[in-house]
Amino acid sequence: MRLMPRTLFATLFSLAGLMGADLRIGIIGTDTSHVGAFTSILNDPANPNHIPGARVVAAYKGGSKDLKSSYERVDKYAEEIHTKYGVEIVPDIPTLLTKVDAVLLESVDGRPHLAQAKQVIEGGKPLFIDKPLSSTYADAKEIARLAAAKNVKWFSSSSLRYADFVIDLKKKAPVTGAMVWGPGPLDATHQLDLSWYGIHAVEMLYTLMGKGCVEVSRTFAENSEVITGKWSDGRIGTVRTLKPYGDFGAVAFYEKGLGQSPEKAKFSYVPLVKEIIAFFKSGQVPVDNSETLEIFAFMDAAQRSRAAGGKPVTLR
Repeated sequence: MRLMPRTLFATLFSLAGLMGADLRIGIIGTDTSHVGAFTSILNDPANPNHIPGARVVAAYKGGSKDLKSSYERVDKYAEEIHTKYGVEIVPDIPTLLTKVDAVLLESVDGRPHLAQAKQVIEGGKPLFIDKPLSSTYADAKEIARLAAAKNVKWFSSSSLRYADFVIDLKKKAPVTGAMVWGPGPLDATHQLDLSWYGIHAVEMLYTLMGKGCVEVSRTFAENSEVITGKWSDGRIGTVRTLKPYGDFGAVAFYEKGLGQSPEKAKFSYVPLVKEIIAFFKSGQVPVDNSETLEIFAFMDAAQRSRAAGGKPVTLR
């Protein structure tokens, strides 16, 4: 009997599991703290949050010479995962792809994500792309188009999507509206400015509200800003970003009453890593690609609203 591609994908990983073989994970971009954190969770059995069945075996450093938060850290984190966890550092992405079953695209800079993802897609490897998916809405759409053309599974997410306080607010009752807040530092290198860090808060909003935003307005000030979205069913969702940094939090409104996050809301990388490994093994995408693209359409509309002095603009 001929298996469908998705079924074949899942079967291959199931057979690997039956044979006791760990899923071999590759990393692209060693310029973010996520690299050490994710590798520890997967490679260190002594880690209390260890997730068995997958192991980071190789990494390509990458890095951006014009982004301080990249060039100051790329060698440091590469050395950390090599020394502590035995991860092989390879010279390029094609070499990486010969050694792994799936890829974590971790480059802190969203600008090279399209070029890096394109190589992984051509290699047919399932792919998680850490935030931001890209630095522009156009690049985000192109990644999705290329992956669809090659039938390569991918997803992108902030770890805040899986924060306990967000999940608790979401499951309490149908959300009729929401306000979220979080850090919002900007970086001149990223054309879509919210994609640099504000994406965490935007992802929280979409976790609570789901798809369907049709219009966005943005009020911008030196130390904070407010982005308001109107959904097609009449619901309103609001993002407040704090500059340069601040805590994360959320309020969800229900038909009767509301729910609010703790004053010092916490989050962990562990739930996200669990979702990533489950995705690599099953081929089932946990965050629909269309929702991720709408998040970028939302940020694109917010950018255009800011340029227009805060006037409401529709999503493209």
